[in-house]
Amino acid sequence: MQTSQAARRPLPREFLSFRLGEEEYGIDILTVQEIRSYEAPTRIANAPSFVLGVVNLRGVIVPILDLRLKLGFSSPQYNEFTVVIVLTVMDRVIGVVVDSVSDVLDIAPNDIKPAPTLASAVDAGHILGMGCLGSGDDERLLILTDIQALMMSPEMGLFTAPVVLAD
Repeated sequence: MQTSQAARRPLPREFLSFRLGEEEYGIDILTVQEIRSYEAPTRIANAPSFVLGVVNLRGVIVPILDLRLKLGFSSPQYNEFTVVIVLTVMDRVIGVVVDSVSDVLDIAPNDIKPAPTLASAVDAGHILGMGCLGSGDDERLLILTDIQALMMSPEMGLFTAPVVLAD
């Protein structure tokens, strides 16, 4: 199993929960700048299909990515619940489209269980663990995603690899 960058960092305590299809995910609330209603972005020629385009957010040009398309969800719907989570990752502002947001959850470290090693849409190196909330019939499981590692991954194409100069 691939070791994530997050394995070396302390786990966050507060997560923003959101939905992609039928699944509920959580990301570190400290990466969230704001939540906006979805508006169609300006398309960029030759961009990957999951890059919907860009928007001007108070003078900052922000790329808008549809996580549903990136993670292989077929035929995402754009409706009144569709939102853009504006993130700050490594001093860069990025918008991600999700089906809906729920709330901010405080999850104790002992309520975060290791994710099983299965083939999934999200690379195992981008999963912090499974957040277990409630019990019995009210139990909820959140896929806690290392959004920074996901956004910085080469397949996203948002960050270039650092140039290493030879001596």
